[in-house]
Amino acid sequence: MSITFGGLATGMDTESIISELMKIERFPIDRLEKDQAYYNNRLNAFSELDGKLKGFLAKAEAIDTRLELNSPTLKSSSEEFVAATADSNSQLGSYQLTVIDLAQQQKDVSQGYADKTAATFGTGTLDLTVAGASTSLTIDATNNSLEGISKAINDADLGVSAAIINDGTAGSPYRLVLTGENVSNAFSLDASGLSGGTDDNPTMSNTQTAHQAHILLDGIDIYSDSNTVNSAVPGLSFELLKADSQATTTLNVSVDNEATTGKIKDFVSAYNEIITFIADQKESGWGNDSAFRSVKSHLQNILADQQSGGGVFTSLSQIGFETQRDGTISLNNTKLSSALTDEYDSVLGLFSGVDGGEGISTKFATYLENLTDSVDGLYVGRKETTEKNSRRIDQQISNMEARLEQKEKTLRAQFSAMENLVSGLNAQGGYLLQQLASMPSLGGSSQ
Repeated sequence: MSITFGGLATGMDTESIISELMKIERFPIDRLEKDQAYYNNRLNAFSELDGKLKGFLAKAEAIDTRLELNSPTLKSSSEEFVAATADSNSQLGSYQLTVIDLAQQQKDVSQGYADKTAATFGTGTLDLTVAGASTSLTIDATNNSLEGISKAINDADLGVSAAIINDGTAGSPYRLVLTGENVSNAFSLDASGLSGGTDDNPTMSNTQTAHQAHILLDGIDIYSDSNTVNSAVPGLSFELLKADSQATTTLNVSVDNEATTGKIKDFVSAYNEIITFIADQKESGWGNDSAFRSVKSHLQNILADQQSGGGVFTSLSQIGFETQRDGTISLNNTKLSSALTDEYDSVLGLFSGVDGGEGISTKFATYLENLTDSVDGLYVGRKETTEKNSRRIDQQISNMEARLEQKEKTLRAQFSAMENLVSGLNAQGGYLLQQLASMPSLGGSSQ
């Protein structure tokens, strides 16, 4: 790379002159870069708006059906015999429950053995019969130990699990235990097909019989293959803990206004986040973008929609929604509480719809789904447009940079040529002065 010392001949600061000229030439590029930054910042704003719209969509969808907005609470007179839970589909009311029997699986245990890993059994077949179906398991020299037999039963996956316990008995503590996986899996193990061993074949003794869980619910006998009963009453699930035919547990399912209020408040907060965010964009260059105005206007229109088709309430304002001057919503808690206490079903209908009609939450959800669609939603469209503009600007900048590079080379060449010309003139001038100085003065005497 050559080193250039500008201005040696002329005394001019050519580097500064070229630099300032190039700054002027770069003005169009600077404008393009500012345009690109504007588009990118605007896209970031739309991305943030998209996130808030999706957050509001989740809150709207969480209360767009009666089952989702409904928030029953369950109170139990005792947690000793049954643990009960209620979901949004629960039927309100009081229930009397008695646990007669807990469900239990069949359990058989063998006699004790001194070693669980020693190959002391014969070889041949074990016949395991489960729910009336018999299967022969091969026992050979690779698995004719207590552990080997246990593994063969588990690997067969027939609905019976095998384990080995140590009961602490001196000399022969290891015992094979078989457990049915459910109450319907009655089973038996026949080891008479084994021969040639030094230990007696396992002989199984029953320690626990299989039977279903049995509860009495409001005088009705209900049976279950497990200790979890979730189909006796819609929306209620019972985990049976302890049997006592003389103990009755009272379960009361009632409306939980506090939980329902919480869901509505979450809905309001998500709505307000969007309105506030749009208002905050007014200070930016894109604050008056028609898309922001359209979103805000559409949300406000849905909010003010009148509902029809049944129920006491036809608008959100009747249950405590109050629109503020900045477009956000505040909740009149007293009014909402009164509505939930006196007309709970009508409040549910206002959000979720009545007689097949769309509720306000459903209308919001439908609009927001379209607005945030991953294919043709608002943000996706703006992202496509911004990327297209950005590529166009990048190309323009690239073309201009190439022209500026050539422009700078031309300027340097011109200034260099000027320096060379001035340098040549200076040299000629110096030569002429030298010649003149060596000439005799005019009118002088000659010797």
